[in-house]
Amino acid sequence: MVVRSEFERLGHKPTYIKLGEVKLINDLSSDEKNEISNALQSFGFSIIDDKRSKLIERIKTLIVELVHQQNNDIKTNLSTYLTQHINHDYNYITNLFSEVTGTTIEKYFIAQKIERVKELLVYNELTLSEIAYQLNYSSVAHLSNQFKKVTGLTPSYFKGIKSIKRKSLDQV
Repeated sequence: MVVRSEFERLGHKPTYIKLGEVKLINDLSSDEKNEISNALQSFGFSIIDDKRSKLIERIKTLIVELVHQQNNDIKTNLSTYLTQHINHDYNYITNLFSEVTGTTIEKYFIAQKIERVKELLVYNELTLSEIAYQLNYSSVAHLSNQFKKVTGLTPSYFKGIKSIKRKSLDQV
């Protein structure tokens, strides 16, 4: 809503807005891009205009959607999922992602999954078994081991304290 309102306030009518993407009817001049960029920066957004950065943001968006919105609907592995949606060789994608972000796709994926586990634990609506199933873990033990490796805490201890703040998605 913020992105749409800022574009419209500056006289541009987006035809499509989705997480990480905005499509316009007309191309923007350099001055218009700068104006929009400045307006969006005050809200914590930035414009990504080069192809490599766009691809990285697309990968991140796909992973976030997979972890936070699919709820076990995807029964394929991460590499297949990304190559189907991005149409690039997985080796190219992983090398580029690591080069630009300083972390691997797998570590980013795990970080997203752990943040989702934290969210579900805080909501206290699902058991650990249900969370493991929903996030495609092979077992509760696997989820627990990965959770402890990333956070230093067991899921049950985390659930008990609930004082640890979750990271926002853009900080993962």
